Amino acid sequence: MTELAKSDPGLQRVRFVLCNTSHPGNIGSAARAIRTMGFRRLSLVAPAQFPHIDAHVLAAGADDVLEAAGQFDTLQGAIADCSLVLGATARQRGVALPEYSPRESATRVLEAAAEGREVAVVFGNERSGLSNDEIKLCHAAVHIPADPSYSSLNLSQAVQVLAYELRMATLAGTPSRTGNSDPPATTAELEGFFDHLATALREIDFHKGRSERTIMQRLRRLFLRASPDQRELRVLRGILADVQRMARLASDKRPAE
Repeated sequence: MTELAKSDPGLQRVRFVLCNTSHPGNIGSAARAIRTMGFRRLSLVAPAQFPHIDAHVLAAGADDVLEAAGQFDTLQGAIADCSLVLGATARQRGVALPEYSPRESATRVLEAAAEGREVAVVFGNERSGLSNDEIKLCHAAVHIPADPSYSSLNLSQAVQVLAYELRMATLAGTPSRTGNSDPPATTAELEGFFDHLATALREIDFHKGRSERTIMQRLRRLFLRASPDQRELRVLRGILADVQRMARLASDKRPAE
């Protein structure tokens, strides 16, 4: 464990997630990038090739990061226990999210980690970046303000920028833990709530011909922005359960045609 991680255990709650990485060398370079900044947690979602010798060659000694890296079939699985997920993206395509600079995102990440929350910083495929389905799982987007006339950042370079900002923010002083009694809802808990919400809205015929996808995207943004804790989410799901129960009672009392 690095001296920085020893002095700030909250950093152990921060993971870097690479989605659908095409080239194993980029995985190794990303491992090197986070290791030099004092981080060790790397998660891989459906990498094209891993394990691979090229990853170890370009890791330049950060083999401990590669060997401990978790592998997942989906992004949802990789971030299931996280209550703050930031997606690194060059642009937003159809999924509007709050957007932070790397420096602003570092502050958000460290605040969440200091509260005892699990945090993920997510990066997409080298060629296409994060998909809309992946972006919608994120609470906010992180945009690196590169030169618009030549904004071609390599994946590991983007990882290095954000890891550097996190290290600098840590060295400047990490926020103290607030000690909230009710922890924020995790990604898995929020996804369960969104599934419950979508089902309840269909059962009461809420959409009435309107686009369910558009309405659910807006509701996702609302609840992700609100960042409900676990108790609040239980209350919301209790309301939905009662809505469904009343809808069934109303349906049972409706006269047969």
